[in-house]
Amino acid sequence: MMENKISVKVTSDKLNMQTCYDFVQDASCGGISLFVGTVRNNSFDKEVTQLNFSTYKEMAVKEITKIAQQALAGFDIFKIAIHHAEGDLKIGAIPVIIAVSSPHRDAAFKACQFAIDTLKETVPIWKKEHFIDGDVWVNMHP
Repeated sequence: MMENKISVKVTSDKLNMQTCYDFVQDASCGGISLFVGTVRNNSFDKEVTQLNFSTYKEMAVKEITKIAQQALAGFDIFKIAIHHAEGDLKIGAIPVIIAVSSPHRDAAFKACQFAIDTLKETVPIWKKEHFIDGDVWVNMHP
């Protein structure tokens, strides 16, 4: 049953790595891959002060769930958690966490990379970078 193998969240609450890790951890798994995206202090050689993530939440959850289902079907993994933040995030904050468990590390690595790459391409989450002298929307897709 896929439902109990997937944890998807889009929230304005602070994301928690331990929650994602605990969800995917299992005695049958020899590998857990964890991707943690963080807000950096520069972009395009400009100083970033914060990011804002806007979402079409209902569709974002649906699309992230599809990504998780595709990862489960396409890779030999046990569980996957994909959590994404929305709203204003300061430097050092965490906008995205992906955790994947599998019997062997290779599948966990590959599924984790598939999940973040696909999320950035297909999920309706838009990022606005705020600089000292203005702001700009980036990755204006889908």
